[in-house]
Amino acid sequence: MKAILIQTDGSLIWSQTPTPVPGPGEVRIRVFATAVNRADLLQRRGLYPAPAGESEILGMEAAGVIDAIGPGVEGWSLDEQVAALLAGGGYAEQVVVPAGQLLPIPEGMSFEDAAALPEVLTTAWLNLYLEGGARPGDRVLLHAGASGVGTAAIQLCRVFGQPCYVTVSSEEKLRVCRGLGAQGGALRGREDFAGLTPQWTDGHRFDLILDPVGAGYLDDNLRSLATDGRLILIGLLSGSRAQLDLGRLLVKRLRVIGSTLRSRSREDKARIIASLREQVWPHVERGAIVPVIDRVLPVQRAAEAHAILSENGTVGKIVLSVGEDELDALHEA
Repeated sequence: MKAILIQTDGSLIWSQTPTPVPGPGEVRIRVFATAVNRADLLQRRGLYPAPAGESEILGMEAAGVIDAIGPGVEGWSLDEQVAALLAGGGYAEQVVVPAGQLLPIPEGMSFEDAAALPEVLTTAWLNLYLEGGARPGDRVLLHAGASGVGTAAIQLCRVFGQPCYVTVSSEEKLRVCRGLGAQGGALRGREDFAGLTPQWTDGHRFDLILDPVGAGYLDDNLRSLATDGRLILIGLLSGSRAQLDLGRLLVKRLRVIGSTLRSRSREDKARIIASLREQVWPHVERGAIVPVIDRVLPVQRAAEAHAILSENGTVGKIVLSVGEDELDALHEA
């Protein structure tokens, strides 16, 4: 098969590599679309290697058709259209994945749309609801609200009854977030979200904050939390070291929770995906939660996609199409 391979100088090429074979409990997908995540940019720089035993090819989600099934797999069939959460391997014509990390593509949904969902929906669901324990009526603040995870989280909050606000970098991004269900938000670098928090929440402050930014927002995050509030850290875009006011944690009974998805065990991911499929996927199937895609590029232009994402101007996901000629033939069939 062909895949995007990282060269020693960090460049990316579309080249031949061995075709993976599914083992026990695994299926192989003929990939028609994958999507770009910030973790891909870090991995390309050697800062975020794939977990031991997983594919070193970039790509943490994909959509396509099952073309091989390993021993012990039940409930899935050859030629079934699926989306998948991956530990790696998505930037390729074929990828092997544990069957527990598959999701059925809703009828009528394109592979490009389906590929934009697994990583962001799983991340948002895991951290807001399984880790953060969000309940109906909880007030939520989402940093980087126009990102892939942010746009997914806004929609989850709308569906499950949590009023949410966002921080974003532009008026246009704020408009998009409002359209998805956010009550409002602040412009990064121009407005003080911590100062606006009492106004947004009628003096209550936030019950839950989802933050991929890290050190630069820590103090303002803690000031913005209500008593018994939870701060879920899912990224460190502004750095990993900051001073922590332990007194505020004690007095307000705050919890700071660090969370990653990629490094979790296959069993843990299967549990999370099962919860997502039961609780969230019906809302995807009925169109209440939709993929938010900034643009679609051929997988051979992965380096261009990385450059665009690194400029922080995107809204939602960048999707990479794979094997367009074969995909057209499949649709015609």
